[in-house]
Amino acid sequence: MYQHILIPTDGSPLSEQAIRQAITLAQATKARVTALTVSAPFRTFATDPVIVTDTPQEYEKDCAARAEGYLCFVRDAAARAGVPYDGLHVIAEHPYAAIIETATQRGCDLICMASHGRKGLSALLLGSETVKVLTHTKIATLVCR
Repeated sequence: MYQHILIPTDGSPLSEQAIRQAITLAQATKARVTALTVSAPFRTFATDPVIVTDTPQEYEKDCAARAEGYLCFVRDAAARAGVPYDGLHVIAEHPYAAIIETATQRGCDLICMASHGRKGLSALLLGSETVKVLTHTKIATLVCR
């Protein structure tokens, strides 16, 4: 069935639920997993308080530390299940594009990710990274709620 599953994560509780489901599926199908977390590029002017730091180097350091925590969750779950694991942190303007590019480059045959279910006007205007992945990829995608 599936041989290589990409698991994008943003460290949220919903992502952690998707991770657990993806690891269970990987274990059942004897697949390997690659976990991916994406950080936004450094900007001098930003509205997101996470991005406001002193220097680009400090921002990269903060992103790397945060990413390590997110990826550690997947690594530990994979180890407990005996599932081969690889982890990756990338800086990208558009997370959905980084997800698709990583899945394609790494030969993943399934993307397993959480749905963050925006509602109302924000759903119409912003969409979600999950919807963008579903819209732009030809790789099978399992959305976990």
